[in-house]
Amino acid sequence: MTLLPDDLRTALDSALARYAPHDLSRAMEQLAERYRTGPSAAAPHLRTPADIAAYAAYRMPATYAAAGAAMRQAAARTPGFAPRTQLDVGGGTGAALWAAGAVWPTLERVTVLEHDPQIIDLGRRLARTAPVRDVTWRHASIDPGLDRPAADLVTMSYALNELPSRRHADVVRWLAKDATMVLVVEPGTPAGWANIVTARQALSESGLTVVAPCPHDGPCPIQPGRDWCHFSVRLPRTSLHRRVKSGTLGFEDEKFSYVAAVRGEWSRAAARVLRHPQKRKGVVSLRLCTGDEGVRDVIVSKRQGELYRLARDVDWGDDWPAAD
Repeated sequence: MTLLPDDLRTALDSALARYAPHDLSRAMEQLAERYRTGPSAAAPHLRTPADIAAYAAYRMPATYAAAGAAMRQAAARTPGFAPRTQLDVGGGTGAALWAAGAVWPTLERVTVLEHDPQIIDLGRRLARTAPVRDVTWRHASIDPGLDRPAADLVTMSYALNELPSRRHADVVRWLAKDATMVLVVEPGTPAGWANIVTARQALSESGLTVVAPCPHDGPCPIQPGRDWCHFSVRLPRTSLHRRVKSGTLGFEDEKFSYVAAVRGEWSRAAARVLRHPQKRKGVVSLRLCTGDEGVRDVIVSKRQGELYRLARDVDWGDDWPAAD
């Protein structure tokens, strides 16, 4: 279960307290409907401060959880990477800067590019207690023609899908310019994964090495229309979430796709677990993406000793040390 940092949860609660609960519930219901009908339509429909607050309550915990999960996988593959600067493009209310600060305590300075001034205003207020105190918010649209500050770590979370697909490759190449690591997170849907496939190719063409989730730089072995590469992270539901979604569960699972690429040569996992492991008495079934044999389904039995004990503990999205 991924929890928001105490400082962020307190700041977000304080921001929400300014508005009547029924106004927030109505705004969140509208946002939820827009995400169901098309995630790219969500942000442009934010009109009032209550809309912005509801947007932060609805999406910030999920974005923080997904970005943080992707960052932890990237950090695990790059133990020597210690970024001091971050550029967060299309950063919304700043979830990715909070996530990056938790994963890389070496961060000293963050620049957030965001096109909506109301979102910037709320993001600034929330970031007053962020782990990285030197945060600059820049009012700008995502534009490859724009001069952007250099940064060790460049992130884009749930923003590529808001742009026309014809622009995706150029935008990702722009992200990669002079960056040491680029991390792109998208919704865990077939469309979101397709965006990640495009981003992955553009990052490779820019001279970066893909370190997560893929165990290789070759073409993605997953066939479009038959499957897609995505992962899941669990986060608690707030009381507001439960009221709006008429849900009784105290948690929800955020599905996401991502790619992390780094300049230079870095080690990679031998394989990645692509689905929930199927655990039965004496055997564990794994679907793996491997570095040399594409996607493989393997069965690990109790007779395999230490490998079986590892398989019993492995989870969806984890590294796997061997292809079989």
